[in-house]
Amino acid sequence: MFFAALPRADRGLAAFWWTVLVLRGVLPAAFALAMGILVAAVQQSRPLGAALTLVGIIFVLLQILGPMHTAVGANLGDRLAAWLYDRLTDACVRPAGVAHLEDPALTGDLTVARDFDLGMTGPPISISMDFIAGGLVEFIAGVASAAILFAFAWWAPIVLAGAWLATHWLLRESAVWRDRNTAEVRAAQRDADYAYRLAVDPPASKELRLFGLGDWTLDRFVARRTLLHRLQYEATRLREKPVVWSVLLLVSANVVVFWALANAVIAGAIPLGRAVAFVQAAIGTSMIAFGGLNWALDGAAAPVAAVRRLGGAMRKIGDLTSGNRTARDVPARDIRFRDVTFAYPGGTPILEHFDLTIPAGSSLAIVGRNGAGKTTIAKLLCRLYDPQSGAIEIDGADVRDFDLRSWRSQLTAVFQDFIRFERPLRENVSPGRGTGGSVEGATDDVVRAALGAAGAASLADLDTILARGYDGGTDLSGGQWQRVALARALCAVRQGARVVLLDEPTAQLDVRGEAEIFDRILRGIGPSGPDPSAARPRTTILISHRFSTVRHADRICVLEHGRVVELGSHDELMKLGGRYKTMFDLQASRFTAETDEEGAAYDVLG
Repeated sequence: MFFAALPRADRGLAAFWWTVLVLRGVLPAAFALAMGILVAAVQQSRPLGAALTLVGIIFVLLQILGPMHTAVGANLGDRLAAWLYDRLTDACVRPAGVAHLEDPALTGDLTVARDFDLGMTGPPISISMDFIAGGLVEFIAGVASAAILFAFAWWAPIVLAGAWLATHWLLRESAVWRDRNTAEVRAAQRDADYAYRLAVDPPASKELRLFGLGDWTLDRFVARRTLLHRLQYEATRLREKPVVWSVLLLVSANVVVFWALANAVIAGAIPLGRAVAFVQAAIGTSMIAFGGLNWALDGAAAPVAAVRRLGGAMRKIGDLTSGNRTARDVPARDIRFRDVTFAYPGGTPILEHFDLTIPAGSSLAIVGRNGAGKTTIAKLLCRLYDPQSGAIEIDGADVRDFDLRSWRSQLTAVFQDFIRFERPLRENVSPGRGTGGSVEGATDDVVRAALGAAGAASLADLDTILARGYDGGTDLSGGQWQRVALARALCAVRQGARVVLLDEPTAQLDVRGEAEIFDRILRGIGPSGPDPSAARPRTTILISHRFSTVRHADRICVLEHGRVVELGSHDELMKLGGRYKTMFDLQASRFTAETDEEGAAYDVLG
């Protein structure tokens, strides 16, 4: 798989790399022959010009091809890494769903494929290429040298090359990198990588210092790395007995061949020039021996194999069928979850025989404990997953019958882990502008109106890149980023989206800011007047732990263990005196309307 991938990365460069590799491999044998010719010319008093020229050319090539091959190999390694990243990116992004990114069965391959060129699990491919080339050059040189010995005696290359080849089998268990495949090494590697990322990634820096976890992180990293080194050292101890056998075998084979060569020279059976060539060939045959090729090739081939496996597996797991019906002007009547059962890959059912009807144009708030299935409902409605049984019906039609892109154009969503583009503010609000999004980009007037409705009109100029690593770029606080994400959803609504999904969309805003934005979404009002898109029926689904906002929805759904346990308006559920009233009263007792602290919220559902 590894060598087949090289021409796919760059066909011309790969061909040149192989050509130089073969030349480097045969040149030592050619040098031995040239030296034999030179010695024979000296012995026979023939002109030395041609022989010296041949020796000089081969010698110069031996010196210059090595550095040239290293440079070509590094370039080819970089291109192979880029090709693998392209394949991995395509495999991750191409499927219409997201199951392939959350499937535990693919986690190992995904980790290897994602981090292979960071130098954490082995040298980057650009560096490994030099080790691989060196091992192959030595092997070819050894075989070429052994071939010369056939001119001396048919059995000589078999005895000598066979002995050196035997070291590959005798020392097969001593390749320290093989032990990366054990469960213990993988666990230590995973823990070491985790501790490393805690130490170097900015998001964890505040808590590490606040809670005094710097030494703990460093000690954890050192301990896991030390374990890896210990396991590698123990692997090298596997060489002790095989090395003894290898030495005995190699000494015996070399004694036999060199004894025969010496007797032939003494007896005058071969001239001095041929003897010099045979001796050098016998020495060169030793390059067949076990070298550094195996471990380097193992480290470089692993990500190639992982990416190749992921390509098909991800398409199979993450792909979704797309129907032929257009989703224009839906939902007009209702959205219905009918007897839906769903479980994430490798997990137990989150929703089981779930039923819920959402009238078009209404607002529904979903509350419940963490893990009750609230976000899962949003993912299923967006068709990021399909249920294992049951159906989601839009105006009576199975959502799978609609063209996938057409259906998604009718939705907009703000998830808890919303995306933050390192792009201008304009493209963060309207991703269709400049990012190749499937939704047509909005005009600047629509973008500004959406920012105003989200309370983010004064954040930055539309051309400002939202990342500090760029000229004139800026960064935003968590609350400001949430307003940008909300503006993105409001922009989509102004472009025609009829279903709005809000999954904890304002967790980093103060309560009054959240209530104001949600009220604008429900009433279709911008900061300075009515929203032109409000005339279209808009279905809003809110997932939130803040009951001060939830209470404004037309209906409230209380979810427990993947089932609806209470459903009704705020007043109806308060009169019912059930689970909703208990949660509302508990939160109200801790939180008063006058409180207006940034991010203040009380999660009593988890």
